Amino acid sequence: MWNWNQEADIIHAMEKPGDQLLSFLPVGSLHSSRDTAVPCALYPVPQGRVSEMKAMPWNWTCLLSHLLMVGMGSSTLLPRQSPPPSQKRSFVTFRGEPAESFNHLVVDERTGHIYVGAVNRIYKLSSDLKVLVTHQTGPDEDNPKCYPPRIVQTCNEPLTPTNNVNKMLLIDYKENRLIACGSLYQGICKLLRLEDLFKLGEPFHKKEHYLSGVNESGSVFGVIVSYNNLDDKLFIATAVDGKPEYFPTISSRKLTKNSEADGMFAYVFHDEFVASMIKIPSDTFTVIPDFDIYYVYGFSSGNFVYFLTLQPEMVSPPGSTTKEQVYTSKLVRLCKEDTAFNSYVEVPIGCERGGVEYRLLQAAYLSKAGAVLAQTLRVRPEDDLLFTVFSKGQKRKMKSLDESALCIFILKQINDRIKERLQSCYRGEGTLDLAWLKVKDIPCSSALLTIDDNFCGLDMNAPLGVSEMVRGIPVFTEDRDRMTSVIAYVYKNHSLAFVGTKSGKLKKSGVIGLGVTELLEPYEPSEVIYKNSGIIPFVIYKMSNYPGLVEKLDQSGHRKVQEVMVKVAHQILAPQSGLEAPLITTALHHVTSLLPGFTAGAGTASEK
Repeated sequence: MWNWNQEADIIHAMEKPGDQLLSFLPVGSLHSSRDTAVPCALYPVPQGRVSEMKAMPWNWTCLLSHLLMVGMGSSTLLPRQSPPPSQKRSFVTFRGEPAESFNHLVVDERTGHIYVGAVNRIYKLSSDLKVLVTHQTGPDEDNPKCYPPRIVQTCNEPLTPTNNVNKMLLIDYKENRLIACGSLYQGICKLLRLEDLFKLGEPFHKKEHYLSGVNESGSVFGVIVSYNNLDDKLFIATAVDGKPEYFPTISSRKLTKNSEADGMFAYVFHDEFVASMIKIPSDTFTVIPDFDIYYVYGFSSGNFVYFLTLQPEMVSPPGSTTKEQVYTSKLVRLCKEDTAFNSYVEVPIGCERGGVEYRLLQAAYLSKAGAVLAQTLRVRPEDDLLFTVFSKGQKRKMKSLDESALCIFILKQINDRIKERLQSCYRGEGTLDLAWLKVKDIPCSSALLTIDDNFCGLDMNAPLGVSEMVRGIPVFTEDRDRMTSVIAYVYKNHSLAFVGTKSGKLKKSGVIGLGVTELLEPYEPSEVIYKNSGIIPFVIYKMSNYPGLVEKLDQSGHRKVQEVMVKVAHQILAPQSGLEAPLITTALHHVTSLLPGFTAGAGTASEK
């Protein structure tokens, strides 16, 4: 039987950074996962233990909803125990200005300092949510029709006080600076010193300095690719808000060491005919007037950079000769070293269970398989898996229905499907089959060459689309309370997954099994383990070595960031060896949630 006095023994038993117990869920990330069925109970941390916990150099993870585990044997659940009422404690809270909202959040993995991108402000917080520095970004006189912006040349449009909505917040670890892009002036970016948010640079005098557009609801995502002795690259993906002549939908930019260098944010390559970018053709808008590509998630793996997107396309329903607009989810892949973007390929992704199609991507996160799930899925433990949340969608709208599914994609299988498509196209089979190039319907050209796993394209047969959907493995579904976020992590060969929901609940669920068929069936019904009064949906951010945050509405309607103190108890029974392995610890977990429109993980992927 666990008692509260054992807590200090567990804490002091963890003697070095990286020591962690299973229930502690160390070194976190965003989005979903899987593993052996393990009990999980959350309790408030008792008074007097927080200082001991903060003193330990542990690795933390964001904890958000739904414990999901796939085991190699049977599992035993611990009975839930309630802590003494006297040991409940109040939360530490950071509250922004009454009229502002928080848009993005990143945590420095080295220091634990928290950076919050808000409307008109960037905050630097300590790990215990104390304000260290505030940097003002707006409002200012502007008009979205001013291109170039009025800070470059006189604009004849009427100027009004305009808020600066943070569109991307990204830590450049190599140069110890924060990249903060807003909605003012066609989306220019500031480079701020991490230590004190001093402005190191703010390029704005060239058209390539306008990165994120002016549509406040548009999505922006950035991925940094680092090099030892060269300038880094920033892959930037953005919705263009009907202005493809102004903004490429994806591009790669220079991240110069000098924040004031003339080449900062310049295209990695640019000449009269070719550049490191993809632009949506203007005639695409004659077919789909409101066409745009919305970016949900981005990451790098191996030799490639990936973005997960939502985009509309015109399709013919079965038995119909007319086309209608539907939204679909697609994965986009580019080679890191491809300066001409000849390697651009996109492939539709989705999920299906019980005859129900889940096509609208809500959230995603990249994680490793881990030994246990690797055996189940017949992959290597170090293989990359994509954990995704999809919802059912309405045809002409991105508005999601409540039905949702948590699904797993094996990244290697997606890459294999892309390789097959490249090989067939270079044999001259079919067309480029890209939805936003359908007005041209360009045929594939044949060429005698070998296409291997790292093929990066030629100045032909690009950009390329895959027509056949890659379907994920459905883990479980939720019919009433739509899943909006997911986090995944591998610990001691086991995978953990937590899911946040539309109503603001944190849930846990267990899954056991030796095969994929068993993997698809929940071990127990989803159980609410934390609830924020159903005010806002939870969305999860990668907190890496340090805690995440919770943002919620209080009774006065102000938005605030709030810590959640919980205790997690786990026990795994290993029947093969007959050994019982109780793993119980107390930990301070923080979770991140957002209001609708607060984009999950937007603009915060960094390769190190």
